[in-house]
Amino acid sequence: MSLENVAAFYGPSQALFDVSFEIGEGEVIALMGRNGMGKSTTVKTICRLLPVSAGTVRFDGQDLARVPPHQAARMGLGLVPEGRRCFTNLTVTENLIAAARPGHWDMGTVSKLFPRLGERRGQSAGSLSGGEQQMLSIGRALMTNPRLLILDEATEGLAPLVRREIWAAIGVLKRETGLAILVIDKSLRELSQIADGAVILQRGATVWSGRINDLTEDVSGPYLGV
Repeated sequence: MSLENVAAFYGPSQALFDVSFEIGEGEVIALMGRNGMGKSTTVKTICRLLPVSAGTVRFDGQDLARVPPHQAARMGLGLVPEGRRCFTNLTVTENLIAAARPGHWDMGTVSKLFPRLGERRGQSAGSLSGGEQQMLSIGRALMTNPRLLILDEATEGLAPLVRREIWAAIGVLKRETGLAILVIDKSLRELSQIADGAVILQRGATVWSGRINDLTEDVSGPYLGV
């Protein structure tokens, strides 16, 4: 997938001005930046939830600006949205099969990645802890058998133990699948252990991109520091 000079608006207000980066097959890319700099808006443009006003978003050689959201999902975009957004009145199993498509990821493989989901498959999603709901959200996205998995703040607000479980699962996905993964997160320490590259956004524009090992304090400080 590639974004080139992407701009986007919320009504009359411009939110993205010039976002450009690429994700190759099997790559993990970290999308970083302070709050309000355009990370989640970028995710919305990729998933066709917000129109692209200028520039291009291409996936598998196709311009996504011409594709409706449901078709983009069928092409292989899997989104784990910020805030989890599980169907709380449905069971774990019902959440997982709601958008399932044929492929490697099914109830068995998702339960292997997140054993807690297998243990709680008959429970309503609303009765799960926040961490378990996050696992369910990731599992639900995997059940669509995507080619690109987008994780928007997947560890935000979780207890340290659960955060470690989520990061470990992302590590498994990196090592054992050919998934391309876009991770939006603030934790440079965890990201540096799993990501191949990083992109930093500042006020709706790409201000730095490169290999994660090149993201030194001199680079990260001005854009990511408090």
